[in-house]
Amino acid sequence: MADKANDVDAVWDDWKKAVTMTASEITSWLDTDESREVGQKDDGSGESIGHKSGRRIVTILGKKKADLTASDIEHMHKVVGYVKRHGAQGPESDVEHSRWRYSLMNWGNDPLK
Repeated sequence: MADKANDVDAVWDDWKKAVTMTASEITSWLDTDESREVGQKDDGSGESIGHKSGRRIVTILGKKKADLTASDIEHMHKVVGYVKRHGAQGPESDVEHSRWRYSLMNWGNDPLK
């Protein structure tokens, strides 16, 4: 159990910085055409990796820190890494309506917040 607690503590602050949207904001966003049109699709389901991640983020946000599983913590690390990498590649203009922003929003990060 101590290992899980240490893993949570290691990612917690970065997670809170990376995920700038609330669960309800992410849920509303994931229902939009813009959300469904961006991101890499790899398993034939038609849903992008980021869109799936957004649904998982909503689930994680609904949990207490003490109730997070090892799988949740692993996904939190994945989200933090994605937001750091993708966030550094932003467009020079029209950020608000960019596919770059839409992709980040699928991962729970609105760069305009």
